[in-house]
Amino acid sequence: MRYLVYILSIIFIVSFSSCRKDFVFEPSNGELSFSKDTVYLDTVFKNIGSSTYKLKVYNKSSRDIAIPSIQLAKGLSSKYRMIVDGMQGTNGKIFKNVELLAKDSLFIFIETTADIVDANPSDFLYTDKILFGDGLSQQKVELVTLIQDAFFIYPKKNNGVIETVPIGIDGTNTIVTNGRDLIGNHPDNGNEFIWNNTKPYVVYGFASVPSGKTLTVNAGARVHFHSDSGLIVQNNATIKINGLPSSTIKQENEVVFEGDRLEPFYSDIPGQWGFVYLRIGSKDNVISNLTLKNAVVGLLLSENANATFIKNAQIYDCSNVGIYAQNTTIVGENIVVNSAGQAALACTLGGNYNFKHCTFNNNWNS
Repeated sequence: MRYLVYILSIIFIVSFSSCRKDFVFEPSNGELSFSKDTVYLDTVFKNIGSSTYKLKVYNKSSRDIAIPSIQLAKGLSSKYRMIVDGMQGTNGKIFKNVELLAKDSLFIFIETTADIVDANPSDFLYTDKILFGDGLSQQKVELVTLIQDAFFIYPKKNNGVIETVPIGIDGTNTIVTNGRDLIGNHPDNGNEFIWNNTKPYVVYGFASVPSGKTLTVNAGARVHFHSDSGLIVQNNATIKINGLPSSTIKQENEVVFEGDRLEPFYSDIPGQWGFVYLRIGSKDNVISNLTLKNAVVGLLLSENANATFIKNAQIYDCSNVGIYAQNTTIVGENIVVNSAGQAALACTLGGNYNFKHCTFNNNWNS
C-alpha cells in the first residue's frame, strides 16, 4: 500500500508540474522580425501567375504570441495571395489570430496574378503590403511586382474543342496540335504577320504561319513561348527574322525567342517550350541575329530543298537538340549552338549543309 501511495504521489506531482502555460498565447506587440523588408516578385505578364515567393517571420522573444491579423492592405481586392504556415485564410488575403511560439518562425508564401490596368500607369508597378497586427504596434512588409503588357497568341476553344493546326503526316493521316493560324487583322494584336518590338509576344499552343503567308520578325522583338508551345512555318509559307547586331548585353536589336517565365531562375532552364518548325515545303526562310533558348528543340527543319539561311544566331539550353535538320538545306554563318541534351547539331536523312565560322559545343550539365 505504501508503494501505491508513493507511485500515485509521483503521478500527481508530474501531472501538476506539467500544467504549464505552453498554450497560453499573448497578443503580439510589434516585436516580429522578417527575412525581408520588401518582397520583390519578378516581372510577370498581365494575367499570368507569378512564381511563389517566400517570406519568413520570426518571433525572437521568449513569449508565445498570437498575431491578431496577417492581411494584405488592399484586403480581398488585392491581386496578391498568400499561404501562412499552410493555412489558406480568407481567400488567401486575411488571416486571424495566427499563433507563433517563442523563438520560433513561420513561412508565408506569396503569389500574384495581375492585369496591366492594376499597375501604376507611370511605372507599371503593382504594389501592396502585408500588415501584421493593428494599431500602434502594426508592422508591415512591402510587396512589389512589375506587370508587363504583351500581345497574346493562343488557340480558341469552340464548344469545348480547342483549335488545332497541322504539324505532320502519318501515312495518310494528318497529325495536328493545339494552335491557330496567324491572321492579318486580329482584333487585339492587329497584323500578326509582322512582329515588332513595341510589346513582347506570348504564345500558347503553336502559332502557325499559313500557306502563302510570310511572318516578319523585326529587330528587337521578344517572343515568349509557354510550355508545350512553339512556332510552325507551314508548306509554302515563309519566316523572315530580321534581327540586327546589338551594342550592349541587353541584346536590344536582336530577336529573342525564349520561355514565358521571366524570373532569373528560369533563364537557363532547358525544355520550357517546344520548337520552331520549318515544315516540308516552307520556302525562302531567313534567320538573322536570333537568340533562341530554353526549348526542347531549337530549330527543326524538314525536307526543304530550298535553302534556309541562318546568320548570327545563338541557340542555348535545349533539352534535346539545338538544330535538328532532316534531309534539308542550310546555309549557316556565325552560328553558336551550346548545351543540348542529345546534340547541339543533328543533320540526318541526308541534305546539304554549308556552315561557315560556326561553333557547335555541347556543354550539357548531365
